[in-house]
Amino acid sequence: MGSTYALLASIAQQLGVVFFMTIFAAVVAYALWPKNREKFDAAAHMPLKED
Repeated sequence: MGSTYALLASIAQQLGVVFFMTIFAAVVAYALWPKNREKFDAAAHMPLKED
């Protein structure tokens, strides 16, 4: 039973790493996508605008 648990724990850890790396890559790709540049530039200048 111990080796079955170790095997399942290892598989879950590896799938978790792959899952979070995929999410991270998607967030980075979204942030760096050229189409989103104007939106992020506007958000970056928002604190500098006067009311």
